[in-house]
Amino acid sequence: MYDVIIIGGGPSGLMAAIAAGTERKKVLLLEKGTKLGKKLAISGGGRCNVTNRLPVEEIVKHIPGNGRFLYSPFTVYNNEDIIAFFEGLGVALKEEDHGRMFPVSNRAQDVVDSMINELHRLKVDVRLSTTVSKLLMDDDKILGVRLSNGEEIRSNAVVVAVGGKAVPQTGSTGDGYPWAEKAGHTVTDLYPTEVPLLSNENFIRLRELQGLALRDVAVSVLNKKGKPLVTHQMDMLFTHFGLSGPAILRCSQFVVKEMKKNGGNPVTIRIQSLMDYNEESAFQMLFKLAKDEPKKALKNVWKGIVLERWLLFLLERAGLDAQSIGADLAAEKTRLFAKELVAFEMTVNGTQPLEKAFVTGGGVSVKEIEPKTMASKKKLGLYFCGEILDVHGYTGGYNITSALVTGRIAGMSAAQFMN
Repeated sequence: MYDVIIIGGGPSGLMAAIAAGTERKKVLLLEKGTKLGKKLAISGGGRCNVTNRLPVEEIVKHIPGNGRFLYSPFTVYNNEDIIAFFEGLGVALKEEDHGRMFPVSNRAQDVVDSMINELHRLKVDVRLSTTVSKLLMDDDKILGVRLSNGEEIRSNAVVVAVGGKAVPQTGSTGDGYPWAEKAGHTVTDLYPTEVPLLSNENFIRLRELQGLALRDVAVSVLNKKGKPLVTHQMDMLFTHFGLSGPAILRCSQFVVKEMKKNGGNPVTIRIQSLMDYNEESAFQMLFKLAKDEPKKALKNVWKGIVLERWLLFLLERAGLDAQSIGADLAAEKTRLFAKELVAFEMTVNGTQPLEKAFVTGGGVSVKEIEPKTMASKKKLGLYFCGEILDVHGYTGGYNITSALVTGRIAGMSAAQFMN
């Protein structure tokens, strides 16, 4: 008989097991894979972006999927506590751009090892390669778990930290959703977020721009009235199937939501690559440059305004010959070109599948979770944390912050829960 069983050895499960162990309880951590912390080890490009140092308000802004739910948990345990926790385990951290916190060593494995060592120190029982098939419960409370080999393990409390459905190679295959439903919880629609976009545009199919990276451009997702739903100014990339890169990943969930609203029709993306201009001021600037050097080829006159490959592509779209000279330039063609630079539009018609996404949108409804304890409002002794919850943020340390905070609180609360 255990005080607490934690299912899942990812960021939130490891943190929950440590929190429960810190309360001097008898704790069992079950992980179906062969190692703990697989997702942590590959996060942040193998450097592990453990949290983000921005103020709470800003962190919540970067978690468009129910980030407000975290206000209350943050009063119990927050991002500064996460930083103190890792530094207390001997992992020195450093701050990079946009508040992102990384280990000084740049090794995600150091983060994983520090947590595993802490589990040993706290004498938490860990069983790897152990799959849970169901939660044991009666009408009002949790009783324990049944493993896939038929073995039953009893406990006062169970913490479900099995992740979502994104990055399935780390073991997040959506196992927890049916358990949550069986316990009486609502699981909201699951969809990919932080995921590359697909496009059927001719130039994408012909791979004309494949591999072209645009730096610091403003990417907007438009609704069917042509109004921007969201704009992110970051880098982006054209690929053989569509679009990727940080700006695109952040916009992706808005494309998914807009397609749900419009019956699955394509959605328009707008790219502004000339940042300090509108159509009129861009037109004036371009026209003046060309008329000031009337004998020069347009591609040389406008060289350096944007990357050459992008410049040549947009010139062609505007019907301008890159070799023609400024003296022959017509105003209306220049206007078309100016528009492409400040408001290039293309359609996207979906995203790569959830398995290719970095983060799962949707999950166990946060309306049915006590925010200060992570306890289920449906079953006594049941707790949820991490990505199985309907909480999702942009990449940049926000999802991991949510996982570690909710994990810490779930583990602590589960350890204090007495049947």
